[in-house]
Amino acid sequence: MATENKLTTAGPALNGLAAHRQTTQTTPTTQTLLSVEGLTVAYGDQVVVDDVSFELARGQSLALIGESGSGKTTIARTVLRLLPPQARVRAGRIQFNRQDVSAMGERQFRPLRGRELGFVPQDPGNALNAVRTIGSQALEAAALLPDAGPAAARRQRVLETFAQVGLADPERVYRSFPHQLSGGMLQRVLIGLAVLPRPALIVADEPTSGLDVTIQKRILDLFNELKAELGIGVLFITHDLAVAAERADTLVVLKDGVVQERGPAERVFAAPASAYARELQEDVPAVNPDRYRAGREDTTHDNGEANQIDVRSLSKTFTVGGGTVRAVDDISFTVRRGSTHALVGESGSGKTTAARLLLGLEQPDAGEIIIGDQSVRARSRGQWRTLRRHLQLVYQNPFTSLDPTWRVERIVREPLDRYRVGTKAERRDRVRESLDAVGLPESLLSRRPAHLSGGQRQRVAIARALVLRPDVVVLDEPTSALDVTVQAGIIDLLFRLQRELGLTYLFVSHDLSLVRQLADTVSVLQAGRVVESGPVQEIFTRPQHPYTEALLDAIPALPR
Repeated sequence: MATENKLTTAGPALNGLAAHRQTTQTTPTTQTLLSVEGLTVAYGDQVVVDDVSFELARGQSLALIGESGSGKTTIARTVLRLLPPQARVRAGRIQFNRQDVSAMGERQFRPLRGRELGFVPQDPGNALNAVRTIGSQALEAAALLPDAGPAAARRQRVLETFAQVGLADPERVYRSFPHQLSGGMLQRVLIGLAVLPRPALIVADEPTSGLDVTIQKRILDLFNELKAELGIGVLFITHDLAVAAERADTLVVLKDGVVQERGPAERVFAAPASAYARELQEDVPAVNPDRYRAGREDTTHDNGEANQIDVRSLSKTFTVGGGTVRAVDDISFTVRRGSTHALVGESGSGKTTAARLLLGLEQPDAGEIIIGDQSVRARSRGQWRTLRRHLQLVYQNPFTSLDPTWRVERIVREPLDRYRVGTKAERRDRVRESLDAVGLPESLLSRRPAHLSGGQRQRVAIARALVLRPDVVVLDEPTSALDVTVQAGIIDLLFRLQRELGLTYLFVSHDLSLVRQLADTVSVLQAGRVVESGPVQEIFTRPQHPYTEALLDAIPALPR
């Protein structure tokens, strides 16, 4: 496991709290902080957690890993007493800090939540009050500090904590409402609010799944510092086995609510004993970086195919808060027909703006985009409509990109209806062909998104993008919300479709391990500019720019 640096670079608030804890308590790190014994939880008649047991010591971290539906989030919410009304704990006991909290009433337990039990939820969009500023909500967390002090002191601690979790402008974040911040910034706010009171245990439900690798590393470093200096325990819930293997002391592998394997992270990852843990390991992109390259045609060099996408000296400036931000600054790249080109970089690097310019969702200030043999500059609305038939988008989040009130058949058919393609019977046939192409049965046509798994929803989104038979598909973080096994299935699907249909992909991602698997060529963006571009193998093995090196260094280092 990687050795983490100590609190020498942390802010004064963190060091001060470390001193406070050290003078008020001296607890050996081997003392059990959390004990879960024989936990069984059901939703109605369906058992979702079955006889689960584990222990977490002070100053240690334990990761619950497994696919969606494995029970890991249910376990976390049981520990926090945040289960929905339809859930029932059928058996088991939970002890926290040597107290049997499962026997406590809500009035006894409530003071622990927030002060001693911190929580970082998965979805930042629903976890903050939309009509209150971030600062007003943060002051409530600061009030839980043992030496909270006056409002000015609490405010200063909030700002320092925001800086520690990687928020570049804490003052602006403090004054902002949630809708004025990106998803990644909101996630960092939630992490800051959880660690601010310095609880004894932090329950982190997918705390870094939406963050860039550099910010992810900073957050995970902070968790390690809290563990080492304050003896805080961390219960991770994650589908990112690479992060779990690098950062957790202990892994508990779950499938269908049952523990498949548990033990030290290095041992479970390096030599998994259960078939399910071995399957999870094989699906981690960092473990098999060349999984999809064997036998593939080399598209990184001239293979006779023309460029499908040609971006030339593209620039775009936005007005923000009375000032201007150059989101894209004179970028250029090409994508050969039938290949995959990736745009990578941190939040604010310009990769999403570049994709929106390509799709015609924003208009450039300067530069030119050529798709096939057609320039997209100054096209009329009708011309754009024609072009978009051959240029489709798969959104990042399958949970929000599909209309929840529509059935799958209408969702996939919608592009055909908009372009009035064929007769009604022909449209029905095209929908079924598209669904079959992504490996989904016709029986799902009558279902709504709420009755599909995350992987099924993303396959529906891909089917909708393919139903018009486009030439180019823009993939905006298409697997970031999915478990590694489901992700591997989607990537298998994308490669098969590319091979069979000759599709050209523009892949926008912060997951560099996945980019190495999926892409042929890559452009690395920093502050709106391309700092490095070329074949993936070359860029990833011999980076020339310090920024590229920093991104690659932030990829989790897997146990050997």
